Amino acid sequence: MGLIGNAEKAQCARVVAAAARQIVAAGRQVLADAATARLARLPVHPCPDAATLAQQVQLILVFGGDGTMLQVAREIAGLRTPMLGVNIGGLGFLTAVPSRRLTPALRLIWDGRFTFERRTLLDARARDGGRTTRFRALNDVVVSHGWESRMIELELLVNHVPVTCYRGDGLIVSSPTGSTAYSLAAGGAVVVPTAAVFEVTPICPHTLSNRSLILDQRSTISVRVLTSKPAAVLSADGQAVAELASGAEITIRRSADCVHLMHLAGSSFFEALREKLHWRGTTL
Repeated sequence: MGLIGNAEKAQCARVVAAAARQIVAAGRQVLADAATARLARLPVHPCPDAATLAQQVQLILVFGGDGTMLQVAREIAGLRTPMLGVNIGGLGFLTAVPSRRLTPALRLIWDGRFTFERRTLLDARARDGGRTTRFRALNDVVVSHGWESRMIELELLVNHVPVTCYRGDGLIVSSPTGSTAYSLAAGGAVVVPTAAVFEVTPICPHTLSNRSLILDQRSTISVRVLTSKPAAVLSADGQAVAELASGAEITIRRSADCVHLMHLAGSSFFEALREKLHWRGTTL
C-alpha cells in the first residue's frame, strides 16, 4: 500500500505514521514517496514521485485535503491504481475518510468492502500568440480576471459553434467531480460525479439571464478572451497556469485518461452532500 501525505498539514506526519504501523501490523507492505517518507520518518525505500509509487502498489492512501488529492490525481492520471483520501482538517470533499476513522476504514479495506469509481479528467490547451500550453485538471479549468478587479469579456463556443459572450469575473468549466467545488460556490448545479457531462458556470455575470450550462462530455469547449485589458488568468484545479492576452483561446475536452477513487462500504456521494455541505432540504 502506498502513502502520500501533505507536509503543510500539521497533523499529517502523526496520522501517516499511525497508518504505516497498522498496515505493517496487518502483514502488508508499506511504500511511500520520498517527501512522505521524510515527513513521517518511515523506514522504507522511498519512490521518487507519485507516478512511480502508483506503479508499485495496489492502492494509494492520500493524507491531506482536496488540494492534495487533486495534485496526486494529476500525477497518476492514466494509471489504474486507485486512491483513497484521508482528510486532515478542512472540508475535504474528495477525501472520503476522516483521520479519526482511519482504523475502521483500514478494516473495511482488509475485508474487501469497497468499490472503485472512475472520475473524468479535463484535457486543456491554451493558445496565446505563438505560445501553446497543455495541461489537465480533475476539478475545473477557470478563466478569470487578473489582479485588477474589473470585468472581462469571454466568448464561449461549443463544437466550434458560438454560444454567447460573458461579461463578468470569469468562466468555470468543470468536470462532474468539480461541480461541488468552485462551480458550486459560483451558483452552479450539483452534478453526480459519474455523469457524462461538463458544466460551464459564469462567475458573477453582468447579466441575470446567464446560468450554468450542462454539456455532453463528447463536446469540445472553447473559450476566447475578448478583453484587451486587464489580462485574464488561466488556472487548473486552483493552480495558476498562465496569464492570457486578448485573442487567446482555451480548448477543453474530455481526457482519454481518468483516475480511480476507492469508496468504502456504507459511503455515498449523497451522504457526503448531507454531511459536508449540510444539505438537508428542510425549510427554515
